[in-house]
Amino acid sequence: MPIVHLRPSTATLTWGRIAITATVLFWFAYLVSTIVRHFLNDVGGFRFTMEAVSYLAVVTMLSFSALMYLVARQGALKRFRAHQRVPRGLLDAHFDDDHHAMTVLVPSYAEEPDIVRLTLWSAALQEYPDLRVVLLVDDPPFPTDPEVVARLEATRALSGDIEAALAVPRDRAAAAYATADRALGSDPDAGTERLVALAEEYDAAATWLEEMAEHEVVADHVAEFFVDQVLMGLASELRLSLLAIEAAVDQGGRMPAARVRELHRRLVWIFGARLEGFERKRYASLSQEANKAMNINAYLGLMGGTWRPAESAEGALLSRVAPEEAGAGDLVIPGSEYVLTLDADSQLLRDYCLRLVYFLEQPENDDVAITQTPYSSYRGAPTRIERIAGATTDIQHILHQGMTYHDATFWVGANAVIRRRALDDIVQVETVGGVEIRTYIQDRTVIEDTESSIDLAAAGWRLINYPERLSYSATPPDFGSLVVQRRRWANGGLLIFPKFWAQRKPRAAAGLPIRWGEFALRLNYMASIAWATFALLLLLFYPYDGRLLSPLVIGAALPYFLCMASDLRLCGHRRLDVFRIYGFNLVLLPVNLAGVLKSIQQAFTGEKIPFARTPKVRNRTAAPGFHVLVPYLVVGYSLVTAWRSYQHENWGNLAFALFNATLCAVAIRAYIGLRASVVDMAMGVVNWLYVPIRRSGPVAVEPSGEEAVDWQGILYHGDRRLGRDLRSKGDRRRRIARPRSVRRR
Repeated sequence: MPIVHLRPSTATLTWGRIAITATVLFWFAYLVSTIVRHFLNDVGGFRFTMEAVSYLAVVTMLSFSALMYLVARQGALKRFRAHQRVPRGLLDAHFDDDHHAMTVLVPSYAEEPDIVRLTLWSAALQEYPDLRVVLLVDDPPFPTDPEVVARLEATRALSGDIEAALAVPRDRAAAAYATADRALGSDPDAGTERLVALAEEYDAAATWLEEMAEHEVVADHVAEFFVDQVLMGLASELRLSLLAIEAAVDQGGRMPAARVRELHRRLVWIFGARLEGFERKRYASLSQEANKAMNINAYLGLMGGTWRPAESAEGALLSRVAPEEAGAGDLVIPGSEYVLTLDADSQLLRDYCLRLVYFLEQPENDDVAITQTPYSSYRGAPTRIERIAGATTDIQHILHQGMTYHDATFWVGANAVIRRRALDDIVQVETVGGVEIRTYIQDRTVIEDTESSIDLAAAGWRLINYPERLSYSATPPDFGSLVVQRRRWANGGLLIFPKFWAQRKPRAAAGLPIRWGEFALRLNYMASIAWATFALLLLLFYPYDGRLLSPLVIGAALPYFLCMASDLRLCGHRRLDVFRIYGFNLVLLPVNLAGVLKSIQQAFTGEKIPFARTPKVRNRTAAPGFHVLVPYLVVGYSLVTAWRSYQHENWGNLAFALFNATLCAVAIRAYIGLRASVVDMAMGVVNWLYVPIRRSGPVAVEPSGEEAVDWQGILYHGDRRLGRDLRSKGDRRRRIARPRSVRRR
């Protein structure tokens, strides 16, 4: 069952303060008793001094990250305690007369159609008065592989199929509302007859949802969540309203006519979504950058306009025309005040849009650009790695809520309601090849939502995490797909931090200074993966002098682990999962290191790192051999360290090495799999030995094996080098075809 709202006790908040204080005191005690004491006593030489400095840096960085966890957690607990859920009646009344349109954008690339289908349904069944759901298909539009073609066609058909299915309950609800509106007229109250008719409509709507749930194929835990929480959850709420309406009839009560209209409109909202699809890669005038940010940016740039496609050598070019000049083949893309971005593997609970827009439209929140509910994990995952990755996701939900307490919110791209005016404040317009490209969400790094958060804060906007669990998203089901996701998460934070650092003085001059809480939490969010990775590498592989070890280091870390264990239990997991998460982070060590090194590479070369989409398929994704090998090296080196520590009677190092070896070995077996790891390492060796022959130039190989000239590319790009390469190939073919006497001339 999803956790909707947490209300911590006073004792929980008190223990949180004690944990923060203990972490700081233990770190300071270690600094004085171990480091300073050795320096004052002049113990050791230059090597020991360097080791002491580096070990202190490691302990300080890890303690700082632990402290930021505790600070964010404390802020989250305070927000959960203060939060009051808005009553349903206020929501209905708020959207009674005045409401703004919302467009839901669902970016999709090579997704399984059944996964996308559930996402679209969860968006389409939102209780919102004016809702458009647009599936942004980013697959190549003209594939040749039959399997890919079938998947793409199935994905394209989803929007139309869902809207057709919604037509029956939508038409019935709309007709019932029109009838009730005419019958009520100007009467202040509704009689029994109107209440009976209203009850019939709620019963019919709930029955329709229940029948859909009954016929739904439950293939996995994601589909089970959709049936239980989306379909049956909405049906249960309608049944609850039906119970109240029937009670009013039985008691002879008279309901205000305005409330009867609101209840009828609710059914129209539930089934009234409009769905459509869009493929930016059909249009040469739109950005073709292979990442989610530019997929969304392409559609955002078209919203609110009428566009006429014109064929060219490269593809269709879109030009803007006046609305009154729109023709049959033109694209009319409505604008909207709110935009909801939703990943294709996520699902929303029924009142997500209603509650978040209500929050945005309160007078005190007029400067809020984005509000979101950081996603939680689906329960009942079949694999151990998916369950433990889901546990870390649920922990992150709490931390993000705490970051909002300190005005350090980051946009988490899986879902968010965005105010369009805020996007217009940070848009960047450039001309590429004579085509105007509008960039709202930056794609300079692969964590585009993080950089956009910094841009919005610089423009004077706030970002808020709504303190409820209203969105859920899938976690990678195997180690290979998790590698792709976590390597991307580890890449980019170091590149974004300088932009945040440069905003200190401009924000202070604008009256929006960066406070210490915001600064520390944002620093930790963007850079902690980097320093924690290098710190852990030093602890694992460098044989530090035993004199630097102290129980005080464990004392500084203990509050962090105890609080995390408590949070895991609060989220529905086991307290002992804290050890599983530690082992999980050990096997992810090479993944995080690869992401950090990619950030450093981009910083020096200036070349943007390609966006790697997380595979969302049910088949196992192979992991890079090196990423699988390193956890085995961690186990082996830890055992060697343990043996050496035993020989030297260094019991602290011995315990730490055995602890790491045990948890890492268990994590390898549970999260990677022994057989899968052998296969992935063997394939890594094969891929390293085998170097495929790469073709250069715009030459396509047709099924017959002949080389076909890419004439469209030449005409569109006008690249002399490409033309020269093709000309040389054509000359070779002509020399072969000509008689010898002609060639001699």
